[in-house]
Amino acid sequence: MTTKQYKLTKESLDKLKEELHFLRTVREREVAEQIKMARSFGDLSENCEYDEAKNEQGRVYSRIAELENIINHAVIIEREQLDTTAVSIGCRVRVRDLSCGEEEEYWLVGSQEANPAEMRVSDESPFGKALLGRAVGDAVKLDVPAGTIEYEITGIDK
Repeated sequence: MTTKQYKLTKESLDKLKEELHFLRTVREREVAEQIKMARSFGDLSENCEYDEAKNEQGRVYSRIAELENIINHAVIIEREQLDTTAVSIGCRVRVRDLSCGEEEEYWLVGSQEANPAEMRVSDESPFGKALLGRAVGDAVKLDVPAGTIEYEITGIDK
């Protein structure tokens, strides 16, 4: 079985490390204190504060495990070394919608960095997969629930 690799920029990896540090040093203690306080309320079988604190502890531990996995299997994308002759993770891609002529720019990123509101598209998304390996001038067809959208790649930058 192969382990999934997480493609990240150095900045994103640093943010994940900061979050992990916060969860281990601050949040974990806060939740332990909540559990301790909830236990002091008495009967645990009808103690909703205790139940909620235990649920929060589970969420914290789950996120810690997830972050450790991502950090341990991270592959850093070096933007300086990107080849802009074809779309790859880390590239900024300009596309023109061939039906209306509108141009947009996307940043192709790993799944952990995806954020559609910031035009960061995952390499694992249908749009990201369609862009990978393509060059300026290539047409890209994307099937969506409303039909097919066709784009032309007009630029690739680091």
